[in-house]
Amino acid sequence: MTEYLDTLVVLWPTWALVTTIAISVLALGKGADVLVEDAVAISLQWGIPSVVVGATVVSLGTTTPEAAVSVLAAVQGESGLALGNAVGSIICDTGLILGIACLISPLPFDRVIAARQGWVQLGCGVLLVVVCLPWMSLGSVFTLGGLLPQAGGWVFLMMLGLYMSWSVQLARQVREGDRNARDESQNSLRPKMATFVSLTVAVAVVVISSFFLISSATEIAERLEVPPSIIAATLVAFGTSVPELVIVVTATLKGQGELAIGNVIGADILNVLFVAGAAAAVTPGGLVADPHFFALQFPAMLFVLTVFRMGTLTASDDILKRPFGCVLLATYVVVTVVSYLLS
Repeated sequence: MTEYLDTLVVLWPTWALVTTIAISVLALGKGADVLVEDAVAISLQWGIPSVVVGATVVSLGTTTPEAAVSVLAAVQGESGLALGNAVGSIICDTGLILGIACLISPLPFDRVIAARQGWVQLGCGVLLVVVCLPWMSLGSVFTLGGLLPQAGGWVFLMMLGLYMSWSVQLARQVREGDRNARDESQNSLRPKMATFVSLTVAVAVVVISSFFLISSATEIAERLEVPPSIIAATLVAFGTSVPELVIVVTATLKGQGELAIGNVIGADILNVLFVAGAAAAVTPGGLVADPHFFALQFPAMLFVLTVFRMGTLTASDDILKRPFGCVLLATYVVVTVVSYLLS
């Protein structure tokens, strides 16, 4: 299918490619949204506490588009697209999405939880850069780039398992009232088979949309002579971050600031361990991190993560306020503009 699409999109005019990307992005967002809802419904039907579902199933569900795009891109040999999507999604989640949320409404947060998860978030970003560095020839990092090896991908996936297990243990320490359990059980009355079928269709929509998104984005990158890694770190990363955007904005409008912050932190961690890890694990040669990553994308990722970490450490009254949202949003805009200018 991928070879057929690659041959087909070459014949399409640019406006058709842009339209295909837009439709694919919408389909990814809707597919991921349904996937999350169905996964939660199935988990509740199986008797798993909702707080555990939120810490595991939902966070995995919202990063499914990133994982699908990156894994499929890696299989097709587009390692720059695969790694760029993971890194760009972190920048997009933390800079753009959380920045928008702060502008909509100041976000309260639990300082203890933010500190615990926030250090893991920043640590994962640093770990990704460290693993990609060419340690035997550091002087060539800005000319030849580096590599996320296949073994590193498997290590990331093992760390993902440990992180999810840790999250479950922490989640189980939170007590849920009987009323919440009853309320949630009322939302899970749909037959299990119907929910399973809907979940299967949602997964298919995500995967098929990913095929079209990758082929169209790659073709546009070639026509504009823009490196695929740059396209992935901006346009594709935004598209695959739509589920996080929807969840964060909805949570903010409903006054659930802690949910918004927690979703972004969790998504960033999974973008390293799940998205980049899975993409590298399925690629015998690993994911190539070309010089663009070390010159701009990795520094930008670490910068926006550090800005967020400092914001949570210095926030007064345990609230991320609108001025801080402006800082995050400005960081995202500057990184995006510079990416295209330097390309």
